[in-house]
Amino acid sequence: MSQGYASIRRAWPLIVVVGVLLWAVLYPHLFVLGESIWIAGEPSLDGYRQFFASRAELEALWGSLWISAGSVLLSALIGVPLAFLFTRFEFPGRALFGALAALPVLLPPLVGVISFLFLYGESGIVTRTIQMALGLESPPWRLVGGGAILLVHAYSMYVYFYLLTAAGLSRLDASAAEAAESLGASRLRIFFRVTLPMLAPALGAASVLVFMTSMASFSAPYIFGGGFRVLTTQIFTSKVNGELTLAMVETVVLASASLLFLGVLRRFERGREFAAVGKGVSAPRRQVTSAWARRVIPTIGVGAVGTLLLPHLTLILVSFVTEGTWTTQLLPSEFTLANYRELFTSAQLWTPIANSLQMASLATAANLVFCFLAAYLIVRRRSPGRGALVFLTMLPWALPGTVIAMALATTFSVNQPWFGRVVLVGTFWILPLAYFVRNIPLVAQAAMASFRQYDFALEEAAHGLGAGWFTTMRRVAAPLVLPGLAAGGLLAFVTALGEFVSSILLYTYRSRPISVEILSQLRAFDFGAAAALGVVLAVLMTLVFALGGRWVRGATLGQRG
Repeated sequence: MSQGYASIRRAWPLIVVVGVLLWAVLYPHLFVLGESIWIAGEPSLDGYRQFFASRAELEALWGSLWISAGSVLLSALIGVPLAFLFTRFEFPGRALFGALAALPVLLPPLVGVISFLFLYGESGIVTRTIQMALGLESPPWRLVGGGAILLVHAYSMYVYFYLLTAAGLSRLDASAAEAAESLGASRLRIFFRVTLPMLAPALGAASVLVFMTSMASFSAPYIFGGGFRVLTTQIFTSKVNGELTLAMVETVVLASASLLFLGVLRRFERGREFAAVGKGVSAPRRQVTSAWARRVIPTIGVGAVGTLLLPHLTLILVSFVTEGTWTTQLLPSEFTLANYRELFTSAQLWTPIANSLQMASLATAANLVFCFLAAYLIVRRRSPGRGALVFLTMLPWALPGTVIAMALATTFSVNQPWFGRVVLVGTFWILPLAYFVRNIPLVAQAAMASFRQYDFALEEAAHGLGAGWFTTMRRVAAPLVLPGLAAGGLLAFVTALGEFVSSILLYTYRSRPISVEILSQLRAFDFGAAAALGVVLAVLMTLVFALGGRWVRGATLGQRG
């Protein structure tokens, strides 16, 4: 009996982790797959035949693919040069504007989209300025269609290339370039034959992030798409129209396309990784000495960052606009604090803020506990099935938020406890569950990195002194992995706070988060309230990120001390 009890005590973390992954991650997606081929109680491929016979559906699939590929290209064209500019050159204001260049990462997708609407839409500030300057009778452009979606994606997603390329450049050993230069290679040849290959892992990781984020994008296609179709909006339309089988098929196709791209890129990257053999000294930043270059280089960098920050400034400006006063004027004619006062006095506007904070907190708390156990099992215990555990843990990262939302909505729409199904759709709890599932990879990766960095001899020493598993985890493992785990939790909380893709498919009026309320105010043409909510959301995310990051850095330094 004692041996059996001890075996259960040792096995319970594995049972809990596998049970949650099977129930919340794998089972819903298998259920969606089953629903897509099971119609009226019989197996059928009619849904797939309908999909591939429909021109609109194939246009949506093609639209998702080329928009994602174009987003990768445009984001790289913005992010990579900015990373080289702020990493390799020294000029006044470099550190400040280099930090500001990463600011869009803290702007939720929907907030970034409405910022572009206020700035570059048909009645936006820039559009009206050009129209008035040129004396045009109609706006010079319409921010609609694939081009508009690409513009918004490039603005919001270049940060992945900027941050990862900058990190790669900071770790790049200067000796390789110096050796190539001593052999007579030109700067251009060194760039293409030495620098870029060494940056391949960073560029590949950024490409995956941008492609997967673009495939999952809903805000930009929904607001700027017009007649342009992508799979995320097609799934939403099919669900609203009651075409559930078609929605299931679209969900499966979107998930398959995302996983296929991820697999192809991983296969391509295999064997193309480079390691520098040198002293590990990064290239020093070049001092700009030429009078011409001292003017041009800072102007380019500051001008680019200023352009990228215009949507943020526009959002703040519009948040002070009195409702109904900004119609045909170039700039708002009246300003007020009423939009912000109403946020904290109106239950209609305060409820979404409270909902988002509560749901993000619940989901993140669950992520911290679950991912601590999952990371411990993956890194510490070399048990059979470890590869499957890693796959299930990372699966939500490879799937768009629309796919996860549809899987959860389909699985947890009826009460069949004997099949692991309970009614969560229409309740408060479906959204925290969606946020939890979506952010498992973020927190798990951070926790696994922390577990790999400390010596497990400390655990063995604790066991040798008579400490049990719980005591060892609480007094030894948890404090050591806390900085990394907290960093992952911080990212998860910020992501959940501004999440829109899953929310738009799963919310109810009483559980609506901030992102959905912003869209509601936008539909009601109350631009000031929508912008004020966007500013509050961005400020909340920035404060959480700044204060949490400071605490994480303090905890890390405390461990080193």
